[in-house]
Amino acid sequence: QQKDAVAELRRTRDGKAVSSALGVLRQACAEGRNVMPPLIEAVKTYATVGEISDVMREVFATYEEAAVY
Repeated sequence: QQKDAVAELRRTRDGKAVSSALGVLRQACAEGRNVMPPLIEAVKTYATVGEISDVMREVFATYEEAAVY
């Protein structure tokens, strides 16, 4: 049911606005600026949490704790 809801959201939202907002977020992350304003704009365009997280992982990577033996 949730997959259908997300698919419907992606079908009906403004894809160009989402792409633009995610691009602004990506740039803010890369430049070390405050990401909250572009993050809020991305949410307002109906970018998903996964899409926002992907952008942030792309710039900041994923922390992996070193194994200690």
